[in-house]
Amino acid sequence: SVALSPIWLWYYFADQFGTDIYSSYVGYVVVGIAWAIGMVVIRYAPGGEGPMDLYMVIPLTLYGFAIAATWLDSIADKLVELIELFGILLRIPSTVMGLTILAFGNSLQDLVTNVSLSKKGLSTMATTACLAGPIFNLCVGLGFGLWALMKSTGKEEIHVELPTNIATGFYFTIGNC
Repeated sequence: SVALSPIWLWYYFADQFGTDIYSSYVGYVVVGIAWAIGMVVIRYAPGGEGPMDLYMVIPLTLYGFAIAATWLDSIADKLVELIELFGILLRIPSTVMGLTILAFGNSLQDLVTNVSLSKKGLSTMATTACLAGPIFNLCVGLGFGLWALMKSTGKEEIHVELPTNIATGFYFTIGNC
């Protein structure tokens, strides 16, 4: 999978950013490094006699994490586009789709995790996660998004106007905590 990852990176950058990474030497360097790492892994990976050495595991793990992050970003982007399509076809406003369908899908993994924690006798941890997860998502997600907007526009201050339906959802989220 390391040797084939440059193909995925080419597609990802072309799809997300409209950039052909093979139009410059950078793409070819990525291919060379990935194939070299792939060959090293094939040659030196243990065949069941023990774990790999740490100097090989760390770069391989970091590269795998970066590739997994691009997969998650791409899949999430396609799912949002699909939800937007359903909203257009069913004539449901995008704000309503975001407050219902997208929010449900986003919190489903929290539900599964918290039920599992409760079954293991860690109900205090599950309750804390129920409250801390949305607060963390609001503070970090909104804060980072607004910070990125400020950096990209060069403004020191951003005025945010919330439509009534989004403001209502926002207040219910804060009130829920």
